[in-house]
Amino acid sequence: MAVDYATLKKGGFMRQKQKNNFSLRLRVVGGNLTAVQLAKIAEVAEKFGDGHVHLTSRQSVEIPFIKLDDIDEVKAALAEGGVEPGVCGPRVRTVTACQGEAICPSGCIDTYALAKELDERYFARELPHKFKFGITGCQNNCLKAEENDLGIKGGIKVKWRESDCINCGVCEKACRTNAIEIKDGKIIVDESKCNFCGRCYKACPTEAWDTVHGYIVSFGGLFGNSISKGEALIPFIEDKEKLMAVCDAAIEFFAENANPGERFKFTLDRVGKDKFTKKILEVYNG
Repeated sequence: MAVDYATLKKGGFMRQKQKNNFSLRLRVVGGNLTAVQLAKIAEVAEKFGDGHVHLTSRQSVEIPFIKLDDIDEVKAALAEGGVEPGVCGPRVRTVTACQGEAICPSGCIDTYALAKELDERYFARELPHKFKFGITGCQNNCLKAEENDLGIKGGIKVKWRESDCINCGVCEKACRTNAIEIKDGKIIVDESKCNFCGRCYKACPTEAWDTVHGYIVSFGGLFGNSISKGEALIPFIEDKEKLMAVCDAAIEFFAENANPGERFKFTLDRVGKDKFTKKILEVYNG
């Protein structure tokens, strides 16, 4: 009986060099797994693999040495612990994320909640080539957002509130881009230098800042045989509804314009970044 390797790969089972052995990639959203899921993964690796797992560069887990004849049993066993296979090939991959503001003091957005929402919206969608989302919570960029086809970086837009300011100067010292200046007892923010890191707001002892938590989005990142840094082609996004509309537009543009086997960056190069930017700005401007 012929083995449908393409369908197996689509479902996360990747052929190994050892005949009839597969490394199973799991669906891990934002790098988060529960203790129950981890226990089930360990159990399956021990029973059906060779007792070890591999942690991938994109926060997933792979269980190698799964035998062809055990695939259905493996999927059933994993389901008992709430674990699903991932995907490979030309489709939207698992969304990666750092821990974000829920845990990290530097975080500006809830990265894991956003990762789950994007995963539910796009996971495994068929496209001309793979498409990767990466979410990082702040300018520390632990998740390297610009390496992704679409990268999202959390940020905080700030506006000084004079009534609560005690002129301690902490915000000026905290700013790494020299965007803040204290002049005649007033805080002056040079918006052209502000990178939305939020360090001024977080350092302020009286919270003398009005804030908007939002998103900096980059497009066309690539890290593999070719390397390219994604570009932020639109301004700071202030609400999640607009962010989702931008993500929808980017994926639709890729689906409509890419050649089979062509990554998003190369589609933008071939079709024209100006054409894409025009479309995204239309969505951004409502």
